[in-house]
Amino acid sequence: MSWIIRVEDLVKEFEGFRLEIPELEVRDGDVLGILGESGAGKSVFIHTLKGLDDYRPDEGRVLYRVARCPECGWAERPAMVGEKCPKCGDGELEEDVVDLWGVPDRERRRFRKRIAIMFQRTFALYEEQTVLENVMEALLDAGYSESEAAERAVELIEMVELEHRVTHLARDLSGGEKQRVVLIRQLAKRPIVFLADEPTGTLDPETAEIVHRALREGVKEAGITMVITSHWPEVIEDISDRVLWLENGEVVEVGEPEEVVRKYLERVEEVEKEEVEVGEDIVRAKDVKKYYYSIERGVVKAVDGVSLTVREGEIYGIVGKSGAGKTTLAKILAGVLEPTEGEVYVRIGDDWVDMTDKRERGRAKRYIGMLHQQYTLYPHRTVLENLTKAIGIELPDELAKMKAVHVLKAVGFDEERAVEILDRYPDQLSEGERHRVALAQVLIREPRILILDEPTGTMDPVTMRRVAKSILNARKEMNQTFIIVSHDMDFVEMVCDRASLMRDGKFVKTGDPKEIVTELTPEEREEMVREGES
Repeated sequence: MSWIIRVEDLVKEFEGFRLEIPELEVRDGDVLGILGESGAGKSVFIHTLKGLDDYRPDEGRVLYRVARCPECGWAERPAMVGEKCPKCGDGELEEDVVDLWGVPDRERRRFRKRIAIMFQRTFALYEEQTVLENVMEALLDAGYSESEAAERAVELIEMVELEHRVTHLARDLSGGEKQRVVLIRQLAKRPIVFLADEPTGTLDPETAEIVHRALREGVKEAGITMVITSHWPEVIEDISDRVLWLENGEVVEVGEPEEVVRKYLERVEEVEKEEVEVGEDIVRAKDVKKYYYSIERGVVKAVDGVSLTVREGEIYGIVGKSGAGKTTLAKILAGVLEPTEGEVYVRIGDDWVDMTDKRERGRAKRYIGMLHQQYTLYPHRTVLENLTKAIGIELPDELAKMKAVHVLKAVGFDEERAVEILDRYPDQLSEGERHRVALAQVLIREPRILILDEPTGTMDPVTMRRVAKSILNARKEMNQTFIIVSHDMDFVEMVCDRASLMRDGKFVKTGDPKEIVTELTPEEREEMVREGES
């Protein structure tokens, strides 16, 4: 089988970063998986393969070998050489090589429409159209007739298990549902190459498995060439034919998935959790409820009678499937949401503050830090400003830099990289790096209680363990209390003293994290153990 993508002496430099890929070929119909820590250059490479304007290489070439129609210029997979053009029906497809960055910009932009891409945390949908309308529009643009498009739309929607959302507007979908619609819109284009940049990085395990299955069925089994990055090594091993391992913009190894993943995981450090004596209760909640009303679903019991206590210096986990009510509960404990019913108290010094009282909870919120699952950074502020002035921390310049570097090291950056990114803006960082800066933004305030909602969602295994160590160290050195919401049972076992399993708005069991695993349903166990193995 011959190549469809060939990279020759590729160099792309940004301020303080250099990606170098001397030589690489991807065979037609193969899946190339890309492994590497956050900031290794995975996304830069994907965007360069797509031909996006800001990613023009400083050196080298990206070549695509295709079957081209001499009549209309349509491009198909090289395996289709000699066949009739499916676009115009007139020309016979001939072999052609496209130098992606060597052709005029107009031609490059036209050609890259034949390359599908799924970005990290980006949902390019028509928000005011239904799921069906979004998919149909993509199919009609790809040349399907009305009847063909309708039939194919049903197949695609079933593939990603969104039959129950067919008539819903895109704006009303959850993030995971939007990601699935993005996926099938890209498949609708009948691309010659499919690029997937962390397509499941922010999804819960159940939704992630639906997306992974759709990628296997809709892309790999359909013979479409794919290049995929993922912070889940087992996904890369499962779906890939070959694996590229990047580190600091350089190629460490290219080879068989099992071998490369094994070597990559050998670098993952073990995390040791020391026994720590915890103090008296610092958070108390009793019979907390949060009900919503939905036109479609009636009364939604997001949190339905939850009681808990968290002790000072404890690391307490809340686990469960997506939709169990974890995030809603976390926001209530943080004072972001008011419960419908119930009591929530937080101890500040010797005083117990009623978090259901608007006037009272303001006293406690300054001692509570929360990392939201859908975090945001100030886009027009540097990393240093995001960690200081933007959140109300005024310090002399040198002291501000010293404190910022210290907290960046605590969330997994080495000192050189921490210093390097202080003057960068969020859009100059990788998604995983932005996630860690958001975590640093919470830690730098030195709150007494930290509530972290999916703190490892976009992190590779190496970085995840560094963050686990930083949380354990913060508890030990500063006696901070953590409440951690997570799908990742491995991470919860690694750092938490106790955990509660939440299901349908209720707590099913509270105890040692290892005991919680025994209470999982087969479906929950499959999802959470799989997430933990990442």
